[in-house]
Amino acid sequence: MVKLNEECSAIHQNKLPPKPKDPGSFSIPCTIGDIEFEKALCDLGASINLMPYSIFEKHGLQELTPTTITLQLADRSIKYPRGIVEDVLVRVGNFIIPTDFIVLDMEEDRTMPLILGRPFLATGNALIDVQKVLDEEVKE
Repeated sequence: MVKLNEECSAIHQNKLPPKPKDPGSFSIPCTIGDIEFEKALCDLGASINLMPYSIFEKHGLQELTPTTITLQLADRSIKYPRGIVEDVLVRVGNFIIPTDFIVLDMEEDRTMPLILGRPFLATGNALIDVQKVLDEEVKE
């Protein structure tokens, strides 16, 4: 006779929760000044917040602070940012989060033009629920 603990018993009785499909990219709507971004990519793997230079130029943000940072992208290419723009006020829902962005000459992704990395998520004390965005269920 084999004794089953609670976890094994649940597996044996098929009482496991259903496994949802991949919810896709984790993005949130946000606003900088009077410019709304329908989707900004939230990336737990990114140690920086990233903004294309074209967005920086369009929105007339304050001056860039020079930087000696070099970035290695996912394709292993090395990029040299234009600089850092500090304390950009990013509004998400009812919250305003001061955010520093690395500004990079890069092609602007029209669907998700900003990358919000761990610094943004930490500053905003983000609690991540991949099933909901602003109280709306994510559709599969």
